[in-house]
Amino acid sequence: MTALVIDDERLARTELIKLLNEHKEIEVVDEAINVDDAIEKINKLNPEVLFLDIQMPGKTGFELLEQLETVPQVVFTTAYDEFALKAFDYNALDYLLKPIQPERLSDCVQKLVAKPQIAQTEDPSAKRKLVGNDQVFVKDGDKCWFVRLEDIRLFESDGNYIKVYFQNFKPMIHKSLNALDERLDDRTFFRASRKHIINLGWVETIETWFNGGLLVQLKGGEKVEVSRRQASKFKEKMSL
Repeated sequence: MTALVIDDERLARTELIKLLNEHKEIEVVDEAINVDDAIEKINKLNPEVLFLDIQMPGKTGFELLEQLETVPQVVFTTAYDEFALKAFDYNALDYLLKPIQPERLSDCVQKLVAKPQIAQTEDPSAKRKLVGNDQVFVKDGDKCWFVRLEDIRLFESDGNYIKVYFQNFKPMIHKSLNALDERLDDRTFFRASRKHIINLGWVETIETWFNGGLLVQLKGGEKVEVSRRQASKFKEKMSL
């Protein structure tokens, strides 16, 4: 499993890499000293896990994750325990307090290694891509719906929840947008940004937007910005 260590303190990076080298399951492919450096190396190396400091000059580890289109597994490493609750709002796999203890790191590595194995034991039929004709069960509190995917025009991330747009309803479901994106057929649904997946069949108008992005208006009236990184993929998908 490939890893990127992100920390502004050189000694902290050196010590963590030394500890990680004791675990053959983890291959540290590089290290980064701040958010901008990390984004460049994440895009280049596509690491499977980030060992991420929170408090760094300029931008925090949380701000780094908010700039990524696809977020790898995340293990936060910090000297401050007051960020723990917020860390798990970002679906962090683990939270290691500095100075990192070898025993605690070993537990973390076991979690990282076990996560793919858990996925492999799931029912293979659950991995089938969901297409427009499929119906899905949506439950929000006491209210329930059985909805065709083709009638859902937008999925919007809101913390650990997703807002589902169909008809005049916007129920919230407890699921990550990344997990949902893996299940949806990309011939029908498109990941417009870190926060949005749109139904291509509901696109009404497309406009150029800031910084090379696009602004898409859906037939339901919602306006969704397509990030600069995704704009070229969107143009290719929507062109003849």
